[in-house]
Amino acid sequence: MDELLLRSIVPGVLGVLVRRGADFAAAEDAVQDALIEAVRVWPEGPPRDPKAWLVTVAWRRFLDATRADAARRRREELVEEEPGPGPAPGTDDTLQLYFLCAHPSLTPSSAVALTLRAIGGLTTRQIAQAYLVPEATMAQRISRAKRTVSGVPFDRPGDVSTVLRVLYLVFNEGYSGNLDLAAEAIRLTRQLAAAIDHPEVAGLLALMLLHHARRAARTAPDGSLVPLAEQDRGLWDTGVIAEGVRILQAALARDRLGEYQAQAAVAALHADAPTASETDWVQIVEWYDELARLTDSPVVRLNRAVAVGEADGPRAGLAALAELDGALPRYAAVAAYLHERDGDLERAAQLYAEAARKAPNLAERDHLTRQAARLNSCPQK
Repeated sequence: MDELLLRSIVPGVLGVLVRRGADFAAAEDAVQDALIEAVRVWPEGPPRDPKAWLVTVAWRRFLDATRADAARRRREELVEEEPGPGPAPGTDDTLQLYFLCAHPSLTPSSAVALTLRAIGGLTTRQIAQAYLVPEATMAQRISRAKRTVSGVPFDRPGDVSTVLRVLYLVFNEGYSGNLDLAAEAIRLTRQLAAAIDHPEVAGLLALMLLHHARRAARTAPDGSLVPLAEQDRGLWDTGVIAEGVRILQAALARDRLGEYQAQAAVAALHADAPTASETDWVQIVEWYDELARLTDSPVVRLNRAVAVGEADGPRAGLAALAELDGALPRYAAVAAYLHERDGDLERAAQLYAEAARKAPNLAERDHLTRQAARLNSCPQK
C-alpha cells in the first residue's frame, strides 16, 4: 500500500465530488471513507486507476449518506444518476481546493488543519498528534472549518498569497510525534507548484528546501539548538540546497519579485557560504532592504539589524535596532548578540536573560539561558 500515492491523489478525488455538487464537508467525509476502504482492499489487488477507483467509491458513499439523510433531500436532484466506474475526469481541481482550505473566513489554525486533512490526506489523529492537542479538539476544529467553507462557491478565484501563508505556517511548525510537518509542507507546496505557474509559489518551495537542507545541523545530540554560525555545514544536504537554488534562480529570472523569493535569496546566500565568516552579509542586507520594501514588516527590520551588524559592525547594527520597537519578539535576543559583539558583556548577559524569559519555546529559552550563563562566567574587565 503506497500511502504517499493515496495522499497525493486525495485533492483530485475531493475536487471531483465537490464539482459534482457535494458540499465540502460531505465530500470530505466520503473521501475519508473511501480511503479507509482502499486501505482494506488494495493490498489484495490494487486498481489500475487508483484515482478513478477512489472517485467511484467516494461518490457511492456520498450518495448513500445523502439518501439516508432526510434533511438533505434537496440534494437528490444533484445525484439522481450515479456515474458508473471509469476513468477519472481530466479536470484538476487541486488549485481550487488550496484556495478553499485557505479561505479568508478561516482562522490560520483552522486553515492549516483543513489543508492537512483535505489536501494532505492526513487523519485527524495524525494532525492532533503533530499539534500536541487532543484528537477531539482537532476534530472540532476541522468540523468547524468544513462547515465554514461548505457554502463557498468552488469556482470562485482564490488568493495565492493566503494559500502560501498557510503552507508556510505548516512548514514553520516543523515536526513532532510521528508526523514531519516540514516535509509535509514541502510535499504540498510541490503539489501546488505543479498546479499553478507562479514565481512566489516557486519562491516558497525554494525557501522551504533551503531551510530544510540545514535541519540535521540545527540541534546537538542532546537536543539543544545550534546557531547557524556554529552549525556543522558538512551535515547540510547539498542536493536539496542545489535544488532550492535552481528553483529560486528560475523564479527570480521572471522578474516578479515577492517576499518568499527574497527570503529564499537570503537563505541561498547562507547556504552558499563555505564557512560562517565567508557569508556575504552585504548582499544579505540588500535583500533585507528589498524584503522591507515588499512587506514593511518589523520582523524583517529586526533581522536586517543583525545583518547590518555583521556587514558594518555591531555599532551599526545597534543603531538600526534602535529604530525598532523594543517590544518586538526576539528584540532582546538580537540586542544581546549585538552588545556581545560590541564587547559589552555585562549588558549582553542581562539581555540574554531577559530574552530567555520571553522565549516562545523551551529549546530557545534553554539556549538563551546558556548564553547568559556563559557571559556571566566570563571575567569582567
